Amino acid sequence: MGIFDRFATLLRSNINDLISRAEDPEKMLTQILVDMRSQLAKAKQQVATAIADEKKLKDQAEAELRQAEEWENKAMLAVKEDREDLARQALMRQNEHRQHGEQLLQTWEAHRLETEKLKNQLRDLNDKIEEAKRKKNLLVARQRRAQAQKRIAETMSSMSEKSAFDAFARMEERIETNERQLKASVEIEEEFTGDRLAQDFKALERGATSNSVDTQLLALKQKMGMLPASAGKKALGAGAGEEEIHAEIEDITSEKKSR
Repeated sequence: MGIFDRFATLLRSNINDLISRAEDPEKMLTQILVDMRSQLAKAKQQVATAIADEKKLKDQAEAELRQAEEWENKAMLAVKEDREDLARQALMRQNEHRQHGEQLLQTWEAHRLETEKLKNQLRDLNDKIEEAKRKKNLLVARQRRAQAQKRIAETMSSMSEKSAFDAFARMEERIETNERQLKASVEIEEEFTGDRLAQDFKALERGATSNSVDTQLLALKQKMGMLPASAGKKALGAGAGEEEIHAEIEDITSEKKSR
């Protein structure tokens, strides 16, 4: 089983365990992302180790090939010095290093291809985790919306009995009753409390104020030329009452109409 196969199996196991526990969706998705990032970090370490092994194989292969070249140079030197025995031994050592180098190169090439696959898988895993993170935000938003809709539905269902609205209506009725009782108390207080004679004089004073306004009206009409001077002075000088003033006004109006 490969590196990523083991990680995928572990992730599926963790996710199934979280789902079976029926935890809060947001917490569950967050925990899944935490597990995925943890597995991604381990996968990166594994891939880094594979890349290091690949580089090591390449270095070993190149070292063997360099050794083969050096032994070839030594064989050439032995031939120049007319030492064929040493030349033969140098060529044998050259062949050994060349063969080892070629084998290491083959091994390195196969390892390099596998390492490239691991790197591509690591990129895909990282992209999927980023996609899962974006999807997690969308799912959490949907979950919150569903919860809000549920709460609203529950609230509307509880309000269908009109208990809250009935409470408001009862409270309004109680307040209106209290207001009516307060007005009645004020009327009773004004009607049956205090010096009755003083209250009667206050009423007369209010009437006198009204007569004063009528007197001012007569004076204004006289000023505007609407009344004869004698009539205005008679009414104003005598301090006529309200009924007399009105009668005077009606007489003057009738006289003008007859003209």
